[in-house]
Amino acid sequence: MFRFEKFEVWQESVGFADMIYACTREFPREEQFGLTSQMRRAAVSVSSNIAEGSSRLSDKEFARFVEIAYASLMEVVSQLFIAIRQTLVDQTQFDRIYSDAERIAKKLSSLNNTLDGPKRSG
Repeated sequence: MFRFEKFEVWQESVGFADMIYACTREFPREEQFGLTSQMRRAAVSVSSNIAEGSSRLSDKEFARFVEIAYASLMEVVSQLFIAIRQTLVDQTQFDRIYSDAERIAKKLSSLNNTLDGPKRSG
């Protein structure tokens, strides 16, 4: 088993990507190279960055990849707002994806805090 597979946040982010793929499968064909592609790439990037970061030699380096994973998650959330405004997703889909993104964001923040160690004041 690889190190990243042990992280619950990695497991959840793979499931999150599955959800984004399923959701975007319903998007119109003209969005194939637009929002569909953007959302899928950003969603895949979350778990990919956790995996890549876990292979680094230091926790500080790993933490940087966790930050990138968080940023990719925020991309998906922003794109989700565009999708609902363009009526590509309904409110139920939006709420489910948004809720999962919030949960993953909290876990990424927690992992990042663990990797970064205690913060110095001042």
